[in-house]
Amino acid sequence: MLGSTHGTLTTDFRARVEACGETPRTAVHSTAAPSAEDTVALDVSGRPLHADAPDLDRFFRPESVAVIGASDADGRPNTGITRQLIAWAERVGARLHPVHPTRATVFGLPCHASVADLPEQVDLAVLLVADPLPIVEQLAEAKVKFAVAFASGFAETGDEGAAAQARLGAAVRRSGLRLLGPNTNLNAFEKFRDDLDGPAIALITQSGHQGRPVYTLQELGIRLSHWAPTGNEADLETSDFISYFAEQPEVGAIACYVEGLKDGRQFLLAADRAARNGVPVVAVKVGRTETGARMAASHTGKLTGADTVVDAAMRQFGVIRVDGLDELQDTAALLARARKPLADGVVVYSISGGTGAHFSDLATEAGLSIPTLSQAKQDELHQWIPEYLGVSNPVDNGGHPVGDWRGRKIIDAILADPSVGVLICPITGPFPPMSDKLAQDLVDAAEQTDKLICVIWGSPVGTEEAYRTTLLGSSRVATFRTFGNCITAVRAYLGHHRFTAAYRSPFEDAPRTTSPSFRKAQALMRPGQQLSEHAAKQLLRAYGIRVPREQLVTSAAAAVRAAGLVGYPVVMKASGPQLAHKTELGLVKIGLTSASQIRDAYRELTDIARYENVPLDGILVCQMVERGVEMVVGVTQDDLFGPTVTVGLGGVLVEVLHDVAVRVPPFGEDQARAMLGELRGHALLEGVRGAPPADVDALVEVILRVQRMAMELGDELSELDINPLMVLPRGQGAVALDALAICH
Repeated sequence: MLGSTHGTLTTDFRARVEACGETPRTAVHSTAAPSAEDTVALDVSGRPLHADAPDLDRFFRPESVAVIGASDADGRPNTGITRQLIAWAERVGARLHPVHPTRATVFGLPCHASVADLPEQVDLAVLLVADPLPIVEQLAEAKVKFAVAFASGFAETGDEGAAAQARLGAAVRRSGLRLLGPNTNLNAFEKFRDDLDGPAIALITQSGHQGRPVYTLQELGIRLSHWAPTGNEADLETSDFISYFAEQPEVGAIACYVEGLKDGRQFLLAADRAARNGVPVVAVKVGRTETGARMAASHTGKLTGADTVVDAAMRQFGVIRVDGLDELQDTAALLARARKPLADGVVVYSISGGTGAHFSDLATEAGLSIPTLSQAKQDELHQWIPEYLGVSNPVDNGGHPVGDWRGRKIIDAILADPSVGVLICPITGPFPPMSDKLAQDLVDAAEQTDKLICVIWGSPVGTEEAYRTTLLGSSRVATFRTFGNCITAVRAYLGHHRFTAAYRSPFEDAPRTTSPSFRKAQALMRPGQQLSEHAAKQLLRAYGIRVPREQLVTSAAAAVRAAGLVGYPVVMKASGPQLAHKTELGLVKIGLTSASQIRDAYRELTDIARYENVPLDGILVCQMVERGVEMVVGVTQDDLFGPTVTVGLGGVLVEVLHDVAVRVPPFGEDQARAMLGELRGHALLEGVRGAPPADVDALVEVILRVQRMAMELGDELSELDINPLMVLPRGQGAVALDALAICH
């Protein structure tokens, strides 16, 4: 770790919200009337294209605070909380007003019997009461801006508690104030060190204790500016704080511990704001496993969402997901403090050849670029390093050169290489005086370069002077305790800057009006039903997605005529609204080349359907498409994010390999292509074993058209499955051979 150093709503959207029984509310900003530019822009499905960052200045830096339920009685829990709040108010320069119906004073401060008796309008009310609901209406009358509710017994306890939280949330929305909690704690009122400088970490946690490792970074010289313990998020949520922190000039990185997301769309809008501002967001997200998801729900009462979708959404919007709290603290610290990289190349420099080789293997496996240094650079390094030692990268100095003047020369020569952006020096254990001199040379060099220098101090003791004073005392060297955390942080650092350099908000290009395809598609929808393959393919046609030449017939004679029009060989398939997996029932016949085969196939298909009691709308006679790569493109509805788009290897491979990539609309062509790059089987699209390259451009176009369909139809389309989508050789397009669509 590094050392010290909302506007108005459009009429259409308002109608949508009010139809759901909720009153739309603008974010807390200034009291000035909104201008025309403040109107919320909507996408084709009526969802906002941006979210205003709530003005939380008066939450974190209030001028006046009321403590409802304040106490100074010995042995009362509220007494300790009141004492801490008084100390916090003094630090931030706020006037504090205790409120209690039976006390004249609290800790020497005049105490008021009720909210109505407060001597001034307060910015923040802290509720030390078991039931905050009755107080909310009083706070609304007093025009209080913010409130914090510590009380538990809400959504984290089950259905009854969830109902109570829903009532609280509704009251807050009516009141106009913003509420933190319930089931939160005092972390927002912690004492932060004010003797540290440089960019800071802003912390968001849904479980206060899980933020402690990041908070204690202050003792290692890392500045912390804010801590938002969001609790059950009846009102203010993680997304609100991400949006706010992304606008604060002192914030260099946002660290999050997330158990559940309240609103997937708002999370994406907040992440988009951070990405546009270049502020890294590092998150631990609970719920990778079924057990983790269940525990998270019991703790915060929220949906965790399908983890594959959450993971994809975070990656799509540049949120860096890590697994452990140690990774959270180390990665956030590096991203907050390190300057923009000048190159992606990483050089590994060590006293021991074995150490350098070991670290290089791990770093290469993790995807870091370990470039071979030029011969000229190697020759330069051999001025100070014996010829028999390898200096191509990793660089092995053999030990002795670090003990004298040569050590600094080697470091400076490496940093002067334009291909090098990061120098990493693993020191597996203290070996004074060599390790002491090496640490000091690295610190001194770091002060003279814009390039990142990282050190892994591998000693389990951690009390050595070289570590505690030299390395941790530097504001320019990033010091880690493990190889893994260093690699995770450096990969995130380089990845974040590549991402933000190329980032363009997908919301800026999101469609704001429906396409001509929309009304055609709507006419095909059958609420609550699964469409037949024939109807599903008509839906695809409406959006310009190519399907095979085919005809739906209801007699053997018509099938023969259709085959002649479609062209032999043909495929015949039963088509009906209850057919999802036709092959398993024997309801697909392929490679038919004669009229007799057509008649026999028609009779067999209809006989099977009668035997299985499956209603049909007819038999499809289809063009047979053989040469290509089978893919799957689909749409599903996620509880958190709404419609999501999936692409993967198709046919039976989708069930065997589960090789898929997911994105949440809106996204652009770059993300559609990135989805294909994430597939383990993406090489099939490039051509293998003599097969020609597939028409990737056509595949990308299908993905984008499916996304448009998903956005325009919204939750009217519960599920869409194009499988297989046959991607033909380059320049020949892609054809949807089969499709399943389920209407909501």
